[in-house]
Amino acid sequence: MSVLLTVLVVIFLVELPDKTMVATLVLSSRYRPLPVLLGVGIAVALQMTLAVAVGKALSLLPRAVTLGVVAALFAVGAVLLVRESLQDDDDSPEATPATTSWIRIAVVSFTILLIAEFGDGSQLAAAALSARYGQPLLVFAGAWIGEMAVCVIAALAGRALLKVLPIHWLQRAAAALFALFAILALVELLRP
Repeated sequence: MSVLLTVLVVIFLVELPDKTMVATLVLSSRYRPLPVLLGVGIAVALQMTLAVAVGKALSLLPRAVTLGVVAALFAVGAVLLVRESLQDDDDSPEATPATTSWIRIAVVSFTILLIAEFGDGSQLAAAALSARYGQPLLVFAGAWIGEMAVCVIAALAGRALLKVLPIHWLQRAAAALFALFAILALVELLRP
């Protein structure tokens, strides 16, 4: 199996149940999927560039610091999602996804995914695979394609879910998942 295919499969499997998929699902249920995918794609490209360039050095970061930051970010994300889901539905033109500009959607998506992915398992996996294979371009391509495949699936599912479920229920479900991710990070941080 080639390096590209190996990395693609590994990253796809790592990301399938991960926060990247959840974040993309939530973003694409709220906004148009193409600008979401543009922002997500650029964030993933930047993260994988960092992972491949740094290689094993990322694994040397203090795990406690990374886990603490991840837990805090997910806790804040959960609170923000719950707050937004409890607000009155606003059908004014400013609040509808259709009127939000492409660039704003892409920037929001980029920012959320860039922060969420820092120190993520896929980034660490890409760093380790880059160090192992010594072929950074193939590792980058496989990692980016694997992550984007998961994100495309999430974006399509997000639009379909919005037709069946109200957005506030999706936000609450995402908040619950974010809270779970925060708790899991804290448990891992506190485990000896």
